[in-house]
Amino acid sequence: MFAGPFDESIIARARQKGLLDLRIINLRDFAHDRHKTVDDRPFGGGPGMVLKPEPLFEAVEALAGPETRVILMTPAGRVFNQAVARQLADEKDLLLICGSYEGVDERVREHLVDDELSIGDYVLTNGALPAMVVVDAVTRLLPGALGDDESVLNESFSQGLLDYPHYTRPAEFRGMKVPEVLLSGNHAAIAQWRAEQSLRRTQERRPDLLAGGMPDEATKRAKKGNDDL
Repeated sequence: MFAGPFDESIIARARQKGLLDLRIINLRDFAHDRHKTVDDRPFGGGPGMVLKPEPLFEAVEALAGPETRVILMTPAGRVFNQAVARQLADEKDLLLICGSYEGVDERVREHLVDDELSIGDYVLTNGALPAMVVVDAVTRLLPGALGDDESVLNESFSQGLLDYPHYTRPAEFRGMKVPEVLLSGNHAAIAQWRAEQSLRRTQERRPDLLAGGMPDEATKRAKKGNDDL
């Protein structure tokens, strides 16, 4: 599952540049019975299977160093967002445990895990896809991973707001015209327009992001645009 996403685009380039050391570990490598068993039925009955503690403890103890942050991907975790991605990008070493089946033995969560993350309020087959999402979001924030590091600053959620609309050539397509301000060459006016559009889009589509008030950085951007004008 990981081969495609991790061998393409920004993640692949970050690996090639040496910005990202990414390893995929098969939990079965840490199971020692004949069938390489990593799961078993839950105590107390019920459907599904639970990942066993023995291979997980052995894997984490073999792989994690003193600076490793161990993260469990689970629907019960805190919601992953851009702010969390920035926190993780500052970490030196991350170890992501991909939950599966009915989850992991609770002793793993209690004694091995530093953090628990969820990418949303829905259930997936296992934690592989959520782990890919986390790796992608964090990789983009590593210095040098993008062609222009400033791109990260203007993306949705980076300033607490949704991104503003983007346009490119041609200036008119099937009667639909690019806003004149973007063709004006007036950088202060463009900055102001973008700040206003970003705020408007957030108010319309994600008012929950503004529940605590307009983010400080967004306020500064809007104010700067007014001052420059």
